[in-house]
Amino acid sequence: MSTVHVTINRLGGQGDGVANGEDGPVYVPYALPGETLAIARNGDHGTVMSTGNLSPDRIEPVCRHFGPDGDACGGCSLQHLAKGPYNDFKRQLVIDALKSKGLTPDVKETVECHPGERRRTVFSARKTEKELLLGYNRAETNHIISIVECPIAAPGIVARLDAIRAIGMALATGSETFRISVLESLSGLDIAAEGLKPLSDKQRRKVTETVLALKGIARVSANGEIVLEPQKPVIDFGGVKVSPPPGSFTQATKEAEEAMATLVHGHMGKAKRVLDLFAGSGTFALQLARTARVHAVESDDKALKALDHAARNSQGLKPVSIEKRDLFRRPLIPMDLKHFDAVVFDPPRAGAEVQVKELARSNIKTIAAVSCNPLTLARDLRILVDAGYRIVSVTPVDQFLWSPHVEAVALLSKV
Repeated sequence: MSTVHVTINRLGGQGDGVANGEDGPVYVPYALPGETLAIARNGDHGTVMSTGNLSPDRIEPVCRHFGPDGDACGGCSLQHLAKGPYNDFKRQLVIDALKSKGLTPDVKETVECHPGERRRTVFSARKTEKELLLGYNRAETNHIISIVECPIAAPGIVARLDAIRAIGMALATGSETFRISVLESLSGLDIAAEGLKPLSDKQRRKVTETVLALKGIARVSANGEIVLEPQKPVIDFGGVKVSPPPGSFTQATKEAEEAMATLVHGHMGKAKRVLDLFAGSGTFALQLARTARVHAVESDDKALKALDHAARNSQGLKPVSIEKRDLFRRPLIPMDLKHFDAVVFDPPRAGAEVQVKELARSNIKTIAAVSCNPLTLARDLRILVDAGYRIVSVTPVDQFLWSPHVEAVALLSKV
């Protein structure tokens, strides 16, 4: 390890400052472009020792758990960057990913995310002799920083951190680290623990006693199995109430979800038959059903049943049909696709390459692609563009505040 002076040239894809060294880039967490720093260098990684000039884009972080010291969690990496450059950084991530595949479409300004909007958070937890550590891992380590505040999370989650700890303590079976996902639903917190050993009857009684002594808890589950459900968790997809299965995927913020749904719905236009691929519990399907017949395809049986139940028990929707199908192994082929006017797909981070190759062979006129990974989105869009589709627009959507992650919605039409 050596001490050197560097000037930060740019932000890297993970939000670190990047200095161009003679022998390659050096990545410096919590540094901003234009800053001159003394760093302790270890290979291509640098730790700030002292600063010369500071960037005019540097602002004061809002959370006590942010920063380079030993008590900082790794949940955020960009709290020190002003809003304008921060939004530009998110947009540039999408532009650069598209450019890597030779694509230069119109990329809109980033749809902003704000503090306190995160309705779904995933905590790390571990039981010690004295307490339950509940928080986020320190950057690049497995060490849990137990938090007392979290400005990204919804106030309803932050206010119940002690209750979440109490439930986690009742669930813990040993000193192993496990995950606690918390969703703020309309009927209370939905708490889903993963990575636990099977619960004993004694533990189940303890969890039940703990939850019944608290307020505002809708459901507690462990490894996908419901332990206690005082009332069904409910979330709202554009006016349609859905009760998602334990630990299922939902968009991290309602504001981002609504922004993406508006973009998708607007692009569908007058389409009468819409196909929703990787439909989940109905984020897009149930809203699109206001104006079109929708066929929703999803591999998660529980999520699909939640979607179906919501569609059947909601008024004002056109027919919604469902299909359980693994689109990575068995994509819909052009013969299956010929009945639809428009498609929306929102796959996991791996993207939808296998399915997109089949979409590229179809005659579907309108496609909306939603992605949480700009790199796999760019790959999938390249396939569609090569098959004759035109990218109408791409909109970055931020719902992972102060992180290097960004969502994007791409709208395409058949030329």
